[in-house]
Amino acid sequence: MTCCDPNFRSLRRPRILVRAARWRRASYRRERDLKRLLGTMRTPGHKAGLMRLVALESALERNRVAGHATYDIGQHVEVLAALIAELETARIPVSA
Repeated sequence: MTCCDPNFRSLRRPRILVRAARWRRASYRRERDLKRLLGTMRTPGHKAGLMRLVALESALERNRVAGHATYDIGQHVEVLAALIAELETARIPVSA
């Protein structure tokens, strides 16, 4: 999946991970959370934010699948929540 790919439905993650991200999405605040997740001082634009979130989530997913000790499920949930929120803002459908 690439950021510019309009078919974000191809994103497949464990159901429990997606459920946790959707629960976390309820308290997501773009100005606060996106800067923290991306390590920036300023909130990026929607396209730039989506591209960086997709890259970050892909790296987290690779670590999860590989079973790396550095994998952080809490961060993965937060990044997925931000990704879901940004996709909703951009009005790009997300799979169930």
